[in-house]
Amino acid sequence: MIFQIPRPEIPACAWKRPIGLGWDSPYTVRYASNLDDGPWHGMPLGGLGAGCIGRSPRGDFNLWHFDGGEHIFNSLPACQFSIFEQPEGGEAQAYALCTEAPADGSLSRWRWYPQEKGTYAALYPRSWWEYEGVFASELICEQFSPVWAGCYQESSYPVAVFEWTVHNPTDRPITLSIMLTWQNTVGWFTNAVKTPQVRVRDDGSPVYDYQPRWGDSTGNFNQWITDFHRVGCLLNRVRPYEDIREGEGQIAIASITNPATETYYLGRWNPEGDGGEVWDYFAGNGTLPDTEDETPASPGEQIAAAMTIRFTVRPGKTRKIPFFLAWDFPVTEFSEGVNYYRRHSDFFARTGNNAWTVVRTALKHSDVWKEKIEAWQSPILKREDLPDWFKMALFNELYLLVDGGTLWTAATENDPVGQFAMLECLDYRWYESLDVRLYGSFALMMLFPRLDKAVLEAFARAIPKGDGTPRIIGYNQAPAIRKAPGATPHDLGAPNEHPWEKTNYTSYQDCNQWKDLACDFVLQVYRDYVLTGAKDTAFLWECWHAIPIALDYLKTFDLDGDGIPENSGAPDQTFDDWQLRGISAYCGGLWIAALEAAIAIGKILRENPPEIPALEPEDYPDSIDRAIASYQSWLAQARPIYQEKLWNGNYYRLDSESGSEVVMLDQLCGQFYAQLLGLPDVVERKYVEIALKNIYQSCFLKFHNGEFGAANGVMPDGTPENPDATHPLEVWTGINFGLAAFLLQMGMKDEAFQIAEVVVKQVYENGLQFRTPEAITPEGTFRASHYLRAMAIWAMYGMLDSVNSA
Repeated sequence: MIFQIPRPEIPACAWKRPIGLGWDSPYTVRYASNLDDGPWHGMPLGGLGAGCIGRSPRGDFNLWHFDGGEHIFNSLPACQFSIFEQPEGGEAQAYALCTEAPADGSLSRWRWYPQEKGTYAALYPRSWWEYEGVFASELICEQFSPVWAGCYQESSYPVAVFEWTVHNPTDRPITLSIMLTWQNTVGWFTNAVKTPQVRVRDDGSPVYDYQPRWGDSTGNFNQWITDFHRVGCLLNRVRPYEDIREGEGQIAIASITNPATETYYLGRWNPEGDGGEVWDYFAGNGTLPDTEDETPASPGEQIAAAMTIRFTVRPGKTRKIPFFLAWDFPVTEFSEGVNYYRRHSDFFARTGNNAWTVVRTALKHSDVWKEKIEAWQSPILKREDLPDWFKMALFNELYLLVDGGTLWTAATENDPVGQFAMLECLDYRWYESLDVRLYGSFALMMLFPRLDKAVLEAFARAIPKGDGTPRIIGYNQAPAIRKAPGATPHDLGAPNEHPWEKTNYTSYQDCNQWKDLACDFVLQVYRDYVLTGAKDTAFLWECWHAIPIALDYLKTFDLDGDGIPENSGAPDQTFDDWQLRGISAYCGGLWIAALEAAIAIGKILRENPPEIPALEPEDYPDSIDRAIASYQSWLAQARPIYQEKLWNGNYYRLDSESGSEVVMLDQLCGQFYAQLLGLPDVVERKYVEIALKNIYQSCFLKFHNGEFGAANGVMPDGTPENPDATHPLEVWTGINFGLAAFLLQMGMKDEAFQIAEVVVKQVYENGLQFRTPEAITPEGTFRASHYLRAMAIWAMYGMLDSVNSA
């Protein structure tokens, strides 16, 4: 049948699953204290830093990230689409479009959609619901938010678009009605505990209590809005304060009307009852009673709103009906009294009264938004040299841009695009872990380079600062201070304190002792310069003051004066449950690459004085020359010692003192970065080729026959060095993608895609979609879901595309 209105084109590479089909044996969490919400995760909707909502493959809205950095996973059955259909002369039928009825017995009058009658598909930031085998009509709902590469405005908008396409393939007219119901949750998304106590979890990680005001609807009220051709329900709240605070604002559901459609509504109903006040009307003829009631909710009362668009589709014809969901919660609060405006408030006022303005904007521009998304994705989707599984994962791993507890603040004079941050993950709830983003930030750098640079500038500001607050280290109960002056912080802080200002939140290890962080910082700064056009010297100047401080601090751990800082035995790098001793392949290689990057940066700045006088260092340019000379001196010592002490003829040893013969997966990360940035090699290429072939054999092919991905570290025959080890025997998704990028860089494309495909299938076939973990194990367990490092799959694409940034 030819559609007069185009049928939505669902890309062949989209991740697909029958609607409501469960998993026989999904991966389960490795440690009971870690988060495991189960497999019912779907693509999130919302803008970067604006908060997001997740809708699962069974149709329920169940993930609520409206409070910056916090996580709520709980289905709200009253938040739902429903369909009424009646062919001319035929029986009427109506279904709420979720395959599972509420567990608490509410909405018992509603009829719920049957399982496996259609397909859910997702290719972030778009997803589709194709309903089949129930209705006479052909129904597809496409949903998206306006997120695309290089967009620093619309990508922050708090809005979701639902575009329904309805086709009548029969020879009789069909009357349909699409209903959207929504519970008024305004005021729920803020911590009721304003000064939560931090405690240490059983795995040594710091955590704090988060108690959202879930269900506190006192004072909530709903308004029916008719605004020319725009119609909808505005969900509001009687505000207890004159100033706008976290959790306060509005939600709106909306659509459009025209002479060929009918609109009905119910302004206030009880979502905890049997739902008859809605369903008895809707299931009868697709209408609602058209009653308004703006009475605020009493203590303990819950209220919801409903609207429906009814229309008739003639035989062979097609209709498109859009719906919109918008919200406006402009304030994020961290510790009590520390408030920031969100990025979207730069484009909509900061009053919390702008949900309907967002609706108006979406109604006007949503078609253009979708075109921009398609234009961004199309060149990649059309590439015949890329397999579908790779295209699927490449886009879907971007879910974390909105799902990752993301913060994006309003712009200021010092931060012209605002400040940005993403959590390491929901279990390790601190922002922008520098070691994790060494691979994990490739997506942000390639797609939103200004945001990635803003993150690195925040690290640069933090490096010179100190915080002498005493703490106990979770790993070994040793005393430490929070942040030593000159030490590169591990992270930019946590949602319960003051991100960007109070850094080094994690206390599992003493990150002042880590040997990779300073190198990670320098390499990412130079990466963002080189791979975004090699012209932004202003960015290099914003970071330069911190580079000599960071490297000089790290050099103090070179206790024997051989030019390379030694690892101390206690885990002091990103593999923070794995002891390295002496010179290590991982940290030593990063050190050599970082020194080369610092020299390159210094030479650029030597020839390009800063435009801002305050950024010019004392005794410029001689001070830069002295720094370069120091780095060159250290390199002259370090490079031959690295090769002499670590190369064993087949690969680089884990370290120089432990005597371990383990093959470490990420041993040459520093060489990967050196090649990426056009720096002098850490080691000769002939050794790189030999080492990579042995890593591929031992860590991947010989580790459970390559069924799960590459393990972090095993013996040459693929067996464990220590069967009770944790990190060495885990498959880290992001590290595997990083290795695959390195293999691509070295021309080993088949091996790269073989490893990456195995990891992608483990994630997307075992219920880990849209919550990709840091680690999976051959026992079917995972650790640390919603993890930042997995976006390293964009490093693979960068190697294939010469890292063309937005």
